[in-house]
Amino acid sequence: MKGIRKKAMGLLLILTIFALTACSPKTDLQDGYYTAQAAEFSHGWKEYITIMVKGGTIVSVEYNAENASGFIKSWDNAYMQTMLHSNGTYPNEYTRYYANQLLEGQGNGSIDALSGASSSHSSFQKLATTVLEQARQGDSTIVIVDTSH
Repeated sequence: MKGIRKKAMGLLLILTIFALTACSPKTDLQDGYYTAQAAEFSHGWKEYITIMVKGGTIVSVEYNAENASGFIKSWDNAYMQTMLHSNGTYPNEYTRYYANQLLEGQGNGSIDALSGASSSHSSFQKLATTVLEQARQGDSTIVIVDTSH
């Protein structure tokens, strides 16, 4: 009886490990920092994504935009007020929203659009696809992406 129980427990352990391994997302991301940047300024801003991969897992995502002088879009309070009143969202909100979805999904799955930031959603998807491909290849050069709509 003990032998059967031991075999059953061993089989259960093997099945549990197999199930956990099969359900966990497979990643082929190489450790490092990766950046994709828009080729052109749009409405005075050039968007970019930088991710950090450690242990094959995305551990941080920065998505933002900068103007020609290097000022970060999500820091622009006047722009935030204007956009919030006209679109119902603002850069500091939607940049964190999109970045968090990429981080949580680890590049697997879709990124939901935030109402009022659909243009940035389209750019984000193009940049994210590129930066993930960089991480798969281990290419840490800044890649320029055509994000025109």
